[in-house]
Amino acid sequence: MPPKSYRPPFTITSAILDQVAAILMLVGKYEGLSSPAPQPQLRRKNRIQTVQSTLSIEGNSLSEEQVTAILEEKRVIGPKRDVLEVQNALRVYAESSSFVPADERHLLSAHKKLMRGLIPDAGRYRKGSVGIIEGSKIAHVAPQAKQVQRLMSELFAFLRADRETHPLLKASIFHYEFEFIHPFADGNGRMGRLWQHVLLRAFHPIFEHLPFESLIKENQATYYASLRAADRAGNSTPFIEFSLRMIALSMGEFFEQLKPAPVTNEGRLERARSHFQKSAFARKTYSALFKNISAPTASRDLALGVEQGLLVRVGQKALARYRFR
Repeated sequence: MPPKSYRPPFTITSAILDQVAAILMLVGKYEGLSSPAPQPQLRRKNRIQTVQSTLSIEGNSLSEEQVTAILEEKRVIGPKRDVLEVQNALRVYAESSSFVPADERHLLSAHKKLMRGLIPDAGRYRKGSVGIIEGSKIAHVAPQAKQVQRLMSELFAFLRADRETHPLLKASIFHYEFEFIHPFADGNGRMGRLWQHVLLRAFHPIFEHLPFESLIKENQATYYASLRAADRAGNSTPFIEFSLRMIALSMGEFFEQLKPAPVTNEGRLERARSHFQKSAFARKTYSALFKNISAPTASRDLALGVEQGLLVRVGQKALARYRFR
């Protein structure tokens, strides 16, 4: 069994602290929204972007339009392997919220589903040596196959036992260490990004909706450069800094997409119906439900509700009480 005290090497820099603070501020902003969950159409769009981006980094040729068609179970003309990669990835990302991030068995199961029909040993750690080649040069030589099980066990022990490292950092650290170990014969890049997604989603629900991988795709050269810089430094610090920047940027884009439509009086009345149900309430109570509206606006809303037959009013002026039909 690996020692519970195992902790991958990294340094907390001022850049990391700044990025964590910025991300947590955006998380708080999300929690402050009256209806934070994005519309299904936006969630679907971001899922398509995520899958297309993470596979494009690995050389998949299919466009977002083709990924959309596959999601809709339409026939797509393209390389058979590329189509299968998309089908597998869509299925795995749809199931990603069910994965337990600190359970090694779940990672192996995810790899088996992600690489089904693509490699013979999907879901099993590699038995041979692997290296990463960029151009004509070997950019990274992974640890020997006989060390993979021990290194992965140590990495998962870190996820389970460490209580000091912030979850945002742990997700980035895992991603880098996973790529360093390169535990599978193929699919390591997409699995590293998937598992960072799983770890972030476990930290906060907002990360289920972020097309984080699309920012990595747009900054692909910097992504690989940060991995190489971490290799040279002997710790994951350069990659953590890069990763947190991408998370902050993806959150900024998410909020741009999430801009809510103007709230109408009909919309407020519908929310009030859900809140009060059959209970009677006064104008003051109604106003308290919508902190940003004035007393005259609340009065107009309630008058409209009475006029349209949504509300029954008993009493007059300040003594009036309302109840939804």
